[in-house]
Amino acid sequence: MGSSPLAMRPPVRRWTYPVLFIVALIFIVLFHSSTFISLAFSQSSPQEFARRSQILSKCAYIHAKPGPPPNFYARTQSDRYLDSENTTPVLVRNATIWTAANDGHEVLTGDLLLHHGLIKAIGDVPLSLIRQLELKNKKLEVIDAHGAWVTPGIVDLHSHIGVGSVPELNGADDTNSLKAPILPWLRSIDGLNTHDASYELAIAGGVTTAQILPGSANDIGGQAFIIKLRPTAERSPSSMLLEPPHTLNGSHFDRSLTPRWRHMKSVISLLSYSLIYRENPSRVYGMTRLDSGWNFRAAYDSARKLRDAQDAFCAKVESDSWNDLAGKTFPEELQWESLVDVLRGRVKLSVHCYEAVDLDGIVRLTNEFEFPVASFHHAGETYLVPELLKKTWGGTPAIALFASNFRYKREAYRGSEFAPRVLAEHGIDVVMKVTAQAHYYGLDPALALLSVTHTPATAMGMGHRIGMLKPDVVIWSSHPLSLASTPTQVYIDGIPQLSLPSRYVAKGPITPPRTPNFDSEKVAAVVYEGIPPLEPRSVKRALFVNVSGLYMRGGGLTGVTHVSEQAGSVGVEDGRVVCVGRCSDFAEGGVDTVDLERGTITPGLTSFGAPLGLVEIRLEPSTNDGRVHNPLDGDMPALLGDTIIRAQDGLMFGGRNLLLAYRGGVTTAITAPSGTFLQGISTAFSPGAAHAHVENASVVDEVALHVGVSMSSRVSVSTQVAALRNMLFGEGGDEVLRSVRKGETTLVVDVESADIMATLLRLKDEYEAHSSRELRLTFAGATEAHILAHEIARAGVSVIVTQSKPFPTTWEQRGCKLAGPPITQESLVTALLKAGVNVAIGVADEYNARNTRFEAGWALGVQREMPQDLVAYHGGDVFEFEAKVVGVISETLGRTDLFV
Repeated sequence: MGSSPLAMRPPVRRWTYPVLFIVALIFIVLFHSSTFISLAFSQSSPQEFARRSQILSKCAYIHAKPGPPPNFYARTQSDRYLDSENTTPVLVRNATIWTAANDGHEVLTGDLLLHHGLIKAIGDVPLSLIRQLELKNKKLEVIDAHGAWVTPGIVDLHSHIGVGSVPELNGADDTNSLKAPILPWLRSIDGLNTHDASYELAIAGGVTTAQILPGSANDIGGQAFIIKLRPTAERSPSSMLLEPPHTLNGSHFDRSLTPRWRHMKSVISLLSYSLIYRENPSRVYGMTRLDSGWNFRAAYDSARKLRDAQDAFCAKVESDSWNDLAGKTFPEELQWESLVDVLRGRVKLSVHCYEAVDLDGIVRLTNEFEFPVASFHHAGETYLVPELLKKTWGGTPAIALFASNFRYKREAYRGSEFAPRVLAEHGIDVVMKVTAQAHYYGLDPALALLSVTHTPATAMGMGHRIGMLKPDVVIWSSHPLSLASTPTQVYIDGIPQLSLPSRYVAKGPITPPRTPNFDSEKVAAVVYEGIPPLEPRSVKRALFVNVSGLYMRGGGLTGVTHVSEQAGSVGVEDGRVVCVGRCSDFAEGGVDTVDLERGTITPGLTSFGAPLGLVEIRLEPSTNDGRVHNPLDGDMPALLGDTIIRAQDGLMFGGRNLLLAYRGGVTTAITAPSGTFLQGISTAFSPGAAHAHVENASVVDEVALHVGVSMSSRVSVSTQVAALRNMLFGEGGDEVLRSVRKGETTLVVDVESADIMATLLRLKDEYEAHSSRELRLTFAGATEAHILAHEIARAGVSVIVTQSKPFPTTWEQRGCKLAGPPITQESLVTALLKAGVNVAIGVADEYNARNTRFEAGWALGVQREMPQDLVAYHGGDVFEFEAKVVGVISETLGRTDLFV
């Protein structure tokens, strides 16, 4: 019998059919894949294969979304970790840990372990982790926080550190390019100076990461970069970068990598005039907003055309139309490629923008060209247009604000300290520069802490690396939002940055500070579009109740007398205290009653250094008294003769900076004319007066003669000193100058350099030996005064410090080594006081005079019997963050001014 053909076949294994099915399926998929066919079977050469592969990877990469790589959260050590650096494991015990999680409300009590540039555990650190380190012979540094607050490092979303270096020198000024208004191809990393003196100061304030933006001279200033502020072993700008884009060093990189976020700076604003002339496009290029609007549209149109060309090219690639692409290359233009990425949503765009008109222009631009904005910066009027912000294409940007830096130019004139709170109430993310002040004016404490950590980190696309409790950690001396809170240690990439022992940093409360109620002021700020009425309500009689303490001017070293520790009630009439404690009889009849709720009544503050009453909007000349002619620049007008300019003649009352200072507890302002060498004669006056003809509006008509001696002058220091010597040793001249020669009036010299101060001390000795009269000399500014503090004290020279935390802005301030804790044990003020120098504290900027009590403490002023002008604080005393000024008891004006 013959066998059946089927019987002759070998048995079929059970897995054969599934395998054949899979092979057939793969073949079908590959057969229908034109890309595979074209690459695998249609190549004429290996070179063409490589070309097409490169094009395919480019097309895939330009459409990929930025973010952390897939294995990011599985890391066991940071990519910034180097064995060559100090990376000793650190165990922080017994800490109050604010993690930034749960919308800023998560606070843990326990420990945290840092190792290999990462946080390995938070809260309850497993003993097994510690033993693993011990087994690996790792020396463990243990820090007992004693309950101190630990937070993520501060993230600065708006910084020019490194490109606008200090001290300011021509050779290290790379903030702005002045070549054209549209410059998206420029990069801040190309000008980053690793020797900027402000790195150390920023770290001392808890700042660990910063976005380095180009300046504001251009409509599009260029690309920004994110840096960690710590010094690196390599000492290069590149080694400071955090997740730089893969395109940093050219177009040849592995396009299979997940793209990283890029960053860019744009500006839309207008200034008619600017003392910092390079700050704004209108001043640099003579443009209006109309010009800027067109520049933006033209630039984005160029970028859109390039993007569309790329997309059309890649569409042909994806459809296997390689014949149509023969001899063609992928469309690229180096100068526009970053702006193309903006349109693709791969750039975190920062827009410098103040007013509603500018915000509206950018919002319309985003919708016309369909690109997102990550953050609006400066953004003074954002709180007035929250619904407009929500119309931004791609979602509402974060708003980066200053806490109180307003009114220095017209664009910022309507800015408000209540803007952070208003925006937060509309559900808009807020980023702050000085978050404690934002909290003081009503921003929720959790949002306030988020505004300098997680929120800016998210706005720059770095929330996976920084902003929450990552390897950048700050240990604080007290609650981070309290007035005097200072870092005791700062860790960047797990590496400690501060060397001053923490015992030298004063410890404070660990509970959040109470803040005053500013509800009515917040509402008024919005209703009046940033310009609410500031004039007080003046009354003849007032009764302050629930007063915890009454202080008045008196004798002694402090010049202040503690009248009553438990005053209870204080009655005032015509600006004078008429009863303390038992005021039942006074309370009868017409009297306004104000409950201070355990607040205090203290002597009013004196402001010095700020041109209050002479300057309203600093960068708008028509709103100011103007600058005094410098006789060293040329002949004085003959019409002036020997007359020296007097500030009293140029005073303007009722200005917003003046009234805000008054509401901040400043009852006397000492103001000198603005100038360089021979500035003029200062005056002391009441900020609450309506005009100069109000009785006692002037406290002292002629306070002191002011001159300035500086290395920044157009003439030499030796020329300035020679001119001053000639003024002192000469005869005749203005009556105030003659009074200085007699030792009756103080000569105030604005001076920063210790060398110049030493020369002035020698000049004082010369004059006193020559005339047998005392020269009453005061140094103002005096950043380097600590260098010769004992010499200053022996000479009987007073010092007015106008920067409570000195900053080396100029070369002649570079010696300000006493920054105070946590960098140095002593500060400039404490060092001078210890040497026996008579020290006062002033404020340099008119818009900051309202914060005199926060900046300073007491601003010592005129050497004469001062009026008993008192300030009533609700809820605390003058130096407590919880306190709010609710009234001024003005003996000068003969009335009580209420702010409630």
